[in-house]
Amino acid sequence: MDRREPVDLLFDEAQSNSENSEGLSWWFSGDVFEREAAEEKRARKRSWTYRLNSHPGRLTTLYFVLLITVVTSLLMLPCATQPGDATPFHTAFFTAVSALSTCGIAMVNTTTHWTMFGQGVLIFAVQLGGLGVMTFASLIALAVNHHLKATQRLLTASELGTNKLSEIRGVLTVVLATSFSIEIITFIALLPGLLHVNNNNAGKALWESLFFAVMAYNNAGFTPDGAGLYVDNWAVGMPIVLSAFCGTLGFPVILNILRTARKHQSPRRWNLHTKVTLVTTFAIVLCSLVWFLVVEWNNQTLFANADVEAHLRRAVVAAVMPRSSGFDLSWVPEVGEPTKVFMSAVMFIGGGSTSTAGGIRVTTFAVMLLVCKTSFSGHTDITVFHRRIHTKVIMTAVSITTACFGLVFVASLALMLITGASFTNALFDSCSAFGLGGYSIGVDTATHPAALYIMAATMVVGRLGPMTLAYAVSRPGNIEAVRYPTDEIVVG
Repeated sequence: MDRREPVDLLFDEAQSNSENSEGLSWWFSGDVFEREAAEEKRARKRSWTYRLNSHPGRLTTLYFVLLITVVTSLLMLPCATQPGDATPFHTAFFTAVSALSTCGIAMVNTTTHWTMFGQGVLIFAVQLGGLGVMTFASLIALAVNHHLKATQRLLTASELGTNKLSEIRGVLTVVLATSFSIEIITFIALLPGLLHVNNNNAGKALWESLFFAVMAYNNAGFTPDGAGLYVDNWAVGMPIVLSAFCGTLGFPVILNILRTARKHQSPRRWNLHTKVTLVTTFAIVLCSLVWFLVVEWNNQTLFANADVEAHLRRAVVAAVMPRSSGFDLSWVPEVGEPTKVFMSAVMFIGGGSTSTAGGIRVTTFAVMLLVCKTSFSGHTDITVFHRRIHTKVIMTAVSITTACFGLVFVASLALMLITGASFTNALFDSCSAFGLGGYSIGVDTATHPAALYIMAATMVVGRLGPMTLAYAVSRPGNIEAVRYPTDEIVVG
């Protein structure tokens, strides 16, 4: 690299490095980070744009805060609500956070309270939230700077699940293309069924198709009318369920499946992340399906006047949707206490990494199970599908699970103190907010604004992720130069 070039923190991915690094030449670009550190030590004043670009965690958080401010302001406009209605600040703020985080918990009736303009604001907010805070922030950086800074690429690589940083620009393009393609397919698939439901009212059917297409793929539970998911109409319900399921897989999984299919390769060629995500996802969905069929078989609210076929159909919806979508809320408050706890655990796990879902993510949960399996069997290496998992991944999974469990526990206790709700109900709403599940038992009501702010803060953490927030507070330090001797402690 020419040393006379301006310091723009670009990664040195020169061809000369490719052979030594086996395609990971960015890892050997230590001079880039050395120049970055030298530049930061200089006394001359830096612009605020430079400081933000050099600290992507804070840039991402600021981007999300600005979006919340804009969407809250738009929802408080008179044209956003029906004549005679007004939207208090705490309701508009909570709705904005719920939409941007793709959680989808609605404080007011989306049909009767919001006008078409207000519903359009919700679509806009959910779309930006679903694309991913870090993804969209990186697109802004690409547009403004025509390239990504070194630290920006690091965090974006983590967000998108790619290993080779030179692929990020292409991955960002494919992410947008994939997202919009699935939404367009869902829109086209929904249109005939919604035309029938709305008695051939083309305008209403087009609007509801667009609304459902965006909400389904982005796993937000807002609905354009009071009918919910149309669980008894598969022409509408099935495209929504399939789109929502694709949204929970995550961009890396979808891209890996498409690439192997394009090359006519078998599923055996899928990478480890795709295999672990799919196996864990289907296992959770299957357990949920069995749970609702066995435990809630006699639930008249969920399976009202239903034959065996209707039981299976509604059980499939109940098994898929609680992980992150939140459509069709009518039956949720009527389930038993064990089911509420089970659904809380499912929402806490959430969907795939870098997906529109929240939670600790299924891969994190899978790694935790593998850690337990390895520990109890007396082995040292954690392996799956004939591959060994790196220690750094294990430490990240443990730290994420511990931090998120502590967050949900504290939020549950706070909701109990403020609203007087039972621990089961408070835990359910806390897990729904963190996992972006979109369901609510009614703990977050307008009569307790403080509870709304607690839920909103939980949604923000669920959307941004604990790693992004940690990166916003403190940038990663240098590699330890000194390693202390090991010693033993007794655990268990």
